[in-house]
Amino acid sequence: MTAGRRKYKRVLLKLSGEVFKGSKPYGIDTAVVVKIADDIKEISADTEIGIVIGGGNIFRGVSESAAGMDRTSADHMGMLATVMNSLALQDSLEKVGVHTRVQSAIQMHQVAEPYIRRRAIRHLEKGRVVIFAAGTGNPFFSTDTAAALRANEISADVILKATKVDGVYDEDPVKNPDATKFTELTYRAVLERKLGIMDLTAITLCMDNNLPIIVFDLKINRNIYKAVLGENVGTYIGG
Repeated sequence: MTAGRRKYKRVLLKLSGEVFKGSKPYGIDTAVVVKIADDIKEISADTEIGIVIGGGNIFRGVSESAAGMDRTSADHMGMLATVMNSLALQDSLEKVGVHTRVQSAIQMHQVAEPYIRRRAIRHLEKGRVVIFAAGTGNPFFSTDTAAALRANEISADVILKATKVDGVYDEDPVKNPDATKFTELTYRAVLERKLGIMDLTAITLCMDNNLPIIVFDLKINRNIYKAVLGENVGTYIGG
């Protein structure tokens, strides 16, 4: 990537845990993680990258809480699932020559650094990818909210939300093939329409700090690269 062409210098990439399972019913598809690592490598030379990964391919705290498990216990287990995904991505990134650090909101010194904002920023400035694991470290907060929080803390220029769909629709495009896709939305429109692409806490946090969000399909070739350049991919959410 040519540094002069990029639109965003520092980004927070939010990855869905569901993407990591590929075609498997659950768990981690190594081939998918390797492909994601290759996509990240393409922009890593001159873009500072923080990453937050969900854990839904392994364990979903909200679902298990609804099934009768204590919500706090379920959320903590979900946080640990994000650590597993973070370590898998770190392994793939290191194998393609991208220096990576995992920082966990839950301390586990044997496998990850503790989350320290100033240290994270220093890693980014040195060209290292930083993966923020274990959500916010607190129950009742989603990894979307963790992404919004970390993005604001590291002064990211944008949140790149990579999902399994190619943007934000007025209805679920899987259930309704005639659903309308938005190319651009305001934060308030997302909140008022209850579009559900991110939880309300995450959207509000971004709105309060004027942090734009781009929602796009991770499976489309080079979409991360195109998003960093500022090309029209997916749906842009801003003021």
